Amino acid sequence: MVNVLSIQSHVAYGHVGNSSAVFPLQRLGIEVWPVHTVQFSNHTGYGEWTGRVFDGQAVEEVVQGIADRGVLDRCDAVLSGYLGSADIGHAVVQTVGRVRDANRDAVYCCDPVIGDVGRGIFVRPGIEDFMREVAVPAADLVTPNHFELDLLSGRTTESLPAVKDAVAAVQALGPSVVLTTSLVTDDTPDDAVDLLASEGGRHFMVRTPRLGVSVNGAGDAIAALFLAHWLDTRSAGEALGRAAASVFCLLQRTEDAGSREILLVAAQEEFVTPTRTFEVTEV
Repeated sequence: MVNVLSIQSHVAYGHVGNSSAVFPLQRLGIEVWPVHTVQFSNHTGYGEWTGRVFDGQAVEEVVQGIADRGVLDRCDAVLSGYLGSADIGHAVVQTVGRVRDANRDAVYCCDPVIGDVGRGIFVRPGIEDFMREVAVPAADLVTPNHFELDLLSGRTTESLPAVKDAVAAVQALGPSVVLTTSLVTDDTPDDAVDLLASEGGRHFMVRTPRLGVSVNGAGDAIAALFLAHWLDTRSAGEALGRAAASVFCLLQRTEDAGSREILLVAAQEEFVTPTRTFEVTEV
């Protein structure tokens, strides 16, 4: 049994953060230990929500309770996403250290949530620097979108060779595996979007049709799925193909239903046997 410690936000209604990452992992047969950084009624995209934000100490207390069960040596990976503060970020990285002390084979997958095209940087001041200087260097796998790849690498990329150089710059910070999502270069058709998985000097690409749906939580889901499949195969290319197919089918189902929330439960079979697959090409 694979065990993943997932430290992310949580919403009661809808699917973002742990509410988007935990169930797909469980559906793939992975045991998940979720630690919540916030507990909100719904995601903030609605404009109104209730609930509270936890601090780094709250995260550390829950992790300590897990450690007290004597099970950290059975933790195979730590997964993190949006960080509400650098305080929580330091608690995440401290947890990664504790897990690695207990299990030297454990990996850390960091989704370096900073911003996106059209929205710009939407995290609090200090988070971008924390990601670049602390979290990403501590990670084994990172899953930035194209906008975040440019921020982390300090570059502006429009061509695939430039993207590869940016990936190499991010890998030089520490992580060996980089999944770049929402990738659009001068070679990407207007009706498509690319994903690029890079590992060991090799780059693998999947191109999917561009959908019109815009929902929260898809990035959280693909980070979790990519981690799950990488843990299973230890291959960035294979993990990319499986994760990309599942998330595309999930979003296609969501778009067809006209839903504002991703249909994580209704489309759960897509995590196991996606109805559509895409060619993985080494580039």
